[in-house]
Amino acid sequence: SDTVLNAEGSIFMKLLYIECNMGAAGDMLLSALYELLKDQKEFLLHMNSLDLGGVHFRAAAGGRANIAGSHVEVADGERPQERAHVHDHVTPGSIAALIDRLNLPQDVCAHAQAVYAAIAQAEAKAHKCPVEEVHFHEVGAPDAVAEIVGVCYAMYLLAPERVVVSPVCVGTGTVCCAPGVLPVPTPATANLLVGVPTYAGDVQGELCTPTGAALLTHFADAFGPMPAMTGCSVGIGLGGKQLSETDCVRAFLGEMQ
Repeated sequence: SDTVLNAEGSIFMKLLYIECNMGAAGDMLLSALYELLKDQKEFLLHMNSLDLGGVHFRAAAGGRANIAGSHVEVADGERPQERAHVHDHVTPGSIAALIDRLNLPQDVCAHAQAVYAAIAQAEAKAHKCPVEEVHFHEVGAPDAVAEIVGVCYAMYLLAPERVVVSPVCVGTGTVCCAPGVLPVPTPATANLLVGVPTYAGDVQGELCTPTGAALLTHFADAFGPMPAMTGCSVGIGLGGKQLSETDCVRAFLGEMQ
């Protein structure tokens, strides 16, 4: 356990607070947690050693609008039109089989499986079909699988005892994706965020993706404002969208009493 006693004998708990003022996507969460890791090089080496359909992890420092952070790019080497065709019939069963054979701790694979199970349930509810008939589109692509597995592995390495997440900004308007033009938040994202405090904000576009929503709801112990924390390290994960405001997730790792 990471619970420690300070000089006065008070108990402190290792806390991770995730701020989603500009939504959350798999790459943003992965990048924010990456910045908090003690051995970033080893993390990238291990992720690149996995059999994840030819994807490659690469981290780059960056910044926009006076906010500096990192973006961990997960590239699968395919052109978008190829990806749309090849991954159109990825099922929950095929994803589960892929995750099962990864060279990662059992807990990491279990978390990744649970995240995908939640996405499958949300998609099944959105399409009013049995889970077994769900076909993943973007979330079934190798880069999306890699982002989810990467977040689960980073959480395993950071080992927070409590995770608190801010209210989630989801964006407004519509988004173009494989099934067509959908409202923001998409039906699957809205299903995943049932019971979670959310708001639209002023930015046109999809800020919280199904992947981001599934990861947040899986790992969060609570949603709300930042608790009183000490000794914080801050990780800033940059997204890849060109928006009117910087799309980023901030992750604060510290201690709470």
